[in-house]
Amino acid sequence: MKVPWHTYFNSKPKLEMDNIKQHQSKNIPAIVIMFCLFGMISFVTGFQNPCGVIVKEQFGLSDLESQLGNFANFIAYAFMGFPAGLILQNKGYKFTAITAVLIGLAGVALMFASTLPDTTTAEMMTQNKTLVYSLYISGAFVAGFSMCTLNTVVNPMLNLLGGGGKTGNQLLQFGGATNSLCATIVPILVGYLIGGNIAQATLINTRTALYIAMAIFFVAFIVLVNSKLPEPNREANNKEKVDIWGAFRFPVFVGGIIAIFLYVGIEVGVANFLNLYLTDKNGVAMTTELAGAIVGSYWFLMLIGRLIGGSVGGAVSSRTMLTVVSLLCIVLLICGIYLPQTKVTMLGYTLPLNAIFFVLCGLCTSVMWGGIFNLATEGLGKYTAIASGIFMVMVCGGGILPLLQGFVADFSDYVTSYWVLVAATAYLLFYAQVGSRKKA
Repeated sequence: MKVPWHTYFNSKPKLEMDNIKQHQSKNIPAIVIMFCLFGMISFVTGFQNPCGVIVKEQFGLSDLESQLGNFANFIAYAFMGFPAGLILQNKGYKFTAITAVLIGLAGVALMFASTLPDTTTAEMMTQNKTLVYSLYISGAFVAGFSMCTLNTVVNPMLNLLGGGGKTGNQLLQFGGATNSLCATIVPILVGYLIGGNIAQATLINTRTALYIAMAIFFVAFIVLVNSKLPEPNREANNKEKVDIWGAFRFPVFVGGIIAIFLYVGIEVGVANFLNLYLTDKNGVAMTTELAGAIVGSYWFLMLIGRLIGGSVGGAVSSRTMLTVVSLLCIVLLICGIYLPQTKVTMLGYTLPLNAIFFVLCGLCTSVMWGGIFNLATEGLGKYTAIASGIFMVMVCGGGILPLLQGFVADFSDYVTSYWVLVAATAYLLFYAQVGSRKKA
C-alpha cells in the first residue's frame, strides 16, 4: 500500500527540526562556514556578468554569444545537480563541500589560463581567439560544477540549521546576504580593473579578480578539512536506500523546481542585460566603471533586501514574502520597459530613468530564492538531499533565460528583452499563490 504523500510532513521531520533548534549555539561554526560558501558561489557566478561585456568587445560577439560564458556556468547545473544530490546523500555535507571547492579551484584556474595568451594586439587577438574563448568557456563550465555542488550543500544545511519553516527561511535570507555582498563587489571590481575604455578591454584585465577567487577557494579548502559539520539525516540515509524520484511525489516540489528555474534566470538576466544596455556604444555608452557601479547597486539592493527578509522572516511566511516581491518585480520591470531613457542623477550616478527601475528589482529578487526553496522542500524528510540536487539541476535557468533574452535583444533591443523576465516573474506569483499550497 502506498503512503499518501502528505504524510511525509509528520513527526520525523518535526522532531529533527526541534532537535536542531535545541543546539543552535553549537551550530554557529557550521552556519558561518555555510555563509562563506554562499559568498563564494556569487563571486564566481557573478564574474560571468562583466566578462560577457569584455568578450563581446574583445571578439566582436553578438548579444547571444556574449552570454555563452554565463550559459556554460549555469548549464553545468543541469549535468551536476543529480550527481551532487547523490554525493550529498551518500557521502555527507563535509565531503561534498570539499569536493565542490576543489572543482571550483580547477574551474577558476582554467579561466585564468584564458588570460595567458597575448591578446593585446589585433593580430594576436585574431590568432588566439579560439584558444582564449575556449579556455574561458571551459573554465566557466567547470566552475559551474562547483557552484552547483556548493548550492546543493549550503541550502538544505542552512534550512535545517535554522529549524525549517519561517526560521529556516530567515537563515537562508541572512546567508543570501553574504551571497549578495560578493555579487555587489564583482562588477565594481572588474569595472575598475578594466578602466574607462571598454573597447580596449580583454580578459587579461580580470587576472586580479581571478587571483582573489583562487585564494578564496584555497582558504575554504583548508577551513573545511579542519572543520566538523553536522550531518542531518546521514544515519537514516545509510540505513535506507532513498528513491531518487521520491521527491516528485510532492506537487509543491514539482512547482517549486519550475519556479527556481525561472527565478535564477530573472536574477541573472536583470543584471547581465543592464550591464550590456548601459555600456552599449550605440546607446547609453557609459564607462565600464560607472556601469559596473550601477550593476553593483542592483546586487547591493539584493543584499539590503535579504537583510530585511532575514529580519522579518521569523514573522512573515515564505508565501506572503514571495507573493509581495513577485508582484512588485512585475511592476518595476514594466516601468523599466515603458519609461523613457531620460538621464537623471541619483546618489551621484547619472543614468537613464528606466534603468533605475531595473536596479530596484534587486530588492525583489533578493528574497525569492529562499522563499521558493523553503516552500518547495519543507517536509521532504529523507528526500531533502536528493531534492536539493534536483533543485540545482533547475538552476540552469540562469543560463537559458539570459540566452533567450539575448536572442530577443539581437532582433529588437535590450529593453524589449525584459519582457522575457516579466513572463517568468508572473509564474512566480502563480506559484506563491496557487502552486505552493499543500493539498490536504
